[in-house]
Amino acid sequence: MGRYILHRLLRWIPSVLLILLLIYALVYFGAGDPIKLIFLRAPGDVAYDEARIEAIREEAGLNRPFIVQFGNYVWNIMHGNFGNSLVSGRSVNDMLKAAVPVTLKLGLTAIFFLSIIGILLGVVAALNQNKLVDNMIVGFALFTWGIPVFVAGPLIIVVMVLGLGMDVPYGWSGMFNPKVIVPLLVLGLNPMALIIRQARAGVLEVLSEDYVRTARSKGLPRRTVVVRHIMRPVLTPVVSQIGLIVIGTLNNSILIEKVFGLPGLGRLTETAIKDSDYPVILAIVLIFSIVVMLSNLLVDISYPLLDPRAAAKRKGDE
Repeated sequence: MGRYILHRLLRWIPSVLLILLLIYALVYFGAGDPIKLIFLRAPGDVAYDEARIEAIREEAGLNRPFIVQFGNYVWNIMHGNFGNSLVSGRSVNDMLKAAVPVTLKLGLTAIFFLSIIGILLGVVAALNQNKLVDNMIVGFALFTWGIPVFVAGPLIIVVMVLGLGMDVPYGWSGMFNPKVIVPLLVLGLNPMALIIRQARAGVLEVLSEDYVRTARSKGLPRRTVVVRHIMRPVLTPVVSQIGLIVIGTLNNSILIEKVFGLPGLGRLTETAIKDSDYPVILAIVLIFSIVVMLSNLLVDISYPLLDPRAAAKRKGDE
């Protein structure tokens, strides 16, 4: 297990470098000079001074060749320095320290609850196939899957304000504040439908296996059959789905945090892109890439724990 994890971590290095190189190239050759853009967005009384622009560009190291700039950026990252914001002058490290915990808490909590509730609903639906409970759960999954996050967020706000006369849960007061329930609901409902459908399909497939019929014929309680014989093979594809949901959660966090005023990576991303704040954009891309790679690693590690055949195959690959 240790060698496998080490090999995967070593494979991350060229992947992360390639991602950084591509994003850095897009920034370097892309949307224009960030220093000029900052001056163009400044109030009207700020004079457009070409000499001052060149001085700022030289101070920030933006007048050097591409490969030199990229090499310096990678070197600084290796020392834990993401640089300073071109717009505010603040340390990008300080900006990330304030935003990353909010997004991680919100995303991990949403994934935890949608996974638990989605698996339970999928199992219940499969065990009651073609009954009223099954139809209601499947209908709920189809309904939530048909409403994208960018529609669900504003729609819930409209219902709360105009329909129920409630206040909008705006701002961040910690994970244990009731205001966080609505953002979690919006963030988790859509991907929960995937978990429900995957768990239901997996249980229906396993129910036809010989070992499940044998366990039932021995008179084992239904709960024991589900927990000991059905859940482990069902969880393997569900865990794969959760790995993909992590990526969608990161994407949806940009809209959710903007709508509900949450000071996380999503809102920081939106602000950085709007202001062409390249050091912040690069740092966020790096963090998102590491989170996605880490989620894939956790999914790979969980396979042998859920399916011994995966462990034997991985051992053969090593």
